[in-house]
Amino acid sequence: MASSAWRIAVIAVGAVAGLLVPGIASADSDDVGYDVSHPQCGADLPRERAFVVVGVNGGLSTRANPCLREQLEWAWESSGEVEDQPRAQLYLNTANPGQLLDQVTTWPDTGVTPYGTCDGTNSMACSWEYGWERAENSVVSFFRPAARAARLDSQPSRYVWWLDVETMNTWQVGSVDALARNRAALEGMTEYLLGQGAEVGIYSTGQQWRQIVGGVDDDSVLAGLDSWLAGSVTVRQAEEACDDDPLVPGGEVVLSQYVRDEWDRNASCR
Repeated sequence: MASSAWRIAVIAVGAVAGLLVPGIASADSDDVGYDVSHPQCGADLPRERAFVVVGVNGGLSTRANPCLREQLEWAWESSGEVEDQPRAQLYLNTANPGQLLDQVTTWPDTGVTPYGTCDGTNSMACSWEYGWERAENSVVSFFRPAARAARLDSQPSRYVWWLDVETMNTWQVGSVDALARNRAALEGMTEYLLGQGAEVGIYSTGQQWRQIVGGVDDDSVLAGLDSWLAGSVTVRQAEEACDDDPLVPGGEVVLSQYVRDEWDRNASCR
């Protein structure tokens, strides 16, 4: 999700506009969802929550959230009061650093993909493989050990997995081909998670999605995925955003994020 600096900036905008009301803003609610990750390590997490989305990564797809075990435990203790929103959900950081091959140690050099065989170059095939491997690593090396240590369900199929697509991560830029390679990386991540029996969705804003991916064809595995929209400051704005267009064709907007008291909160659109 958004970094602490981004979160503070959004709160400042809301305060200037008179959108944050002292007292009301600090009240917890049992029908609100939250999302947390490494920036909230050590924080006093809200007591009342209907559902929680936990970040598996530590800001980059190659890093683990050091508080994943504790935050998973907290998520599973949510009330589940919001219908059609699982108590514990997950999100993954995403990226495609293929234009920086001399700086990337995790770029693949082999693998058979829907775009052909990866040969280590900055290609569609290697972009897809990069996404697939980053999703696999996040599940096998980060999520499963944390869930098992917490004695929680470690099967990916028991969770909704959101792909966090934001411009603050490293993406390819400068051409239509670059956008296509970014899309391929997300397709690789999606294919891995779907192969594990998981439900997959996309978190972003419309502007960031267009800047990173451009468009999505109906025959892409991304088509039909549900959307979790960011960018709202108040709960009213978040509820109105539920009526916005989804990020990909065939999907639905099912979650809408807003910020209050420096916490990422989420309204269910279902």
